[in-house]
Amino acid sequence: MTTETLSPNVRDDIKLSNAQIAWRAAQDIEDGAYVNLGIGFPEMVARYQPPGRQAVFHTENGVLDFGEPPAAGEEDWDLINAGKKAVTLKPGAAFFHHADSFAMVRGGHLAVAILGAYQVAQSGDLANWRVGSKGVPAVGGAMDLVHGAKQVFVITEHVTKDGKPKLVETCTFPLTGVGCITRIYTSHAVIDITGGHFVLREKLAGMTLEELQAMTGAKLHIEGPVSDLVVPAL
Repeated sequence: MTTETLSPNVRDDIKLSNAQIAWRAAQDIEDGAYVNLGIGFPEMVARYQPPGRQAVFHTENGVLDFGEPPAAGEEDWDLINAGKKAVTLKPGAAFFHHADSFAMVRGGHLAVAILGAYQVAQSGDLANWRVGSKGVPAVGGAMDLVHGAKQVFVITEHVTKDGKPKLVETCTFPLTGVGCITRIYTSHAVIDITGGHFVLREKLAGMTLEELQAMTGAKLHIEGPVSDLVVPAL
């Protein structure tokens, strides 16, 4: 993808990689927190837990406290996560029925769920399972997660591949949940949702507030200092 294919407002020359977005989100997970990671990109968050902190990862198909992916060729395909990827187990890991797994979700026992997004509205609404009427519906457990977890984070590119904002006033795609998102980590910023609007907390130092606003489909509010979004090279 090049800047020539995007809207002229999009700063694609400076942006975080998916790994860097996942790293930044991992820094906000407290030690011992019970965490569900969405299928795909959000699974990367597990790689970047800060030293001295260890989350307990939950997967909807019935495993609690799974570990790193096994080395290639050493997979045990009886041990998989909800995305059908092989996992390892930590000491004390538990297996349970699919129904019990969703009872954990619906019962409010998860501290954090981290999901991807097609769109996030300033009200905290999330659309992440279907684009319009295209494709086969496959919402999975996301509708349960967004209303069962105490906090719901989104990790995402700031704009779509053709330069359209993913952070919008109102979602135009089918909703996963209403008023459920608390924080968004994008390729360009960290944004909280407070009082029905986007509140900017961090942005890349190499771009101006005006440039970031031009890439965002709703007003960015400033409440206190905005820090530089600093991540390691990964």
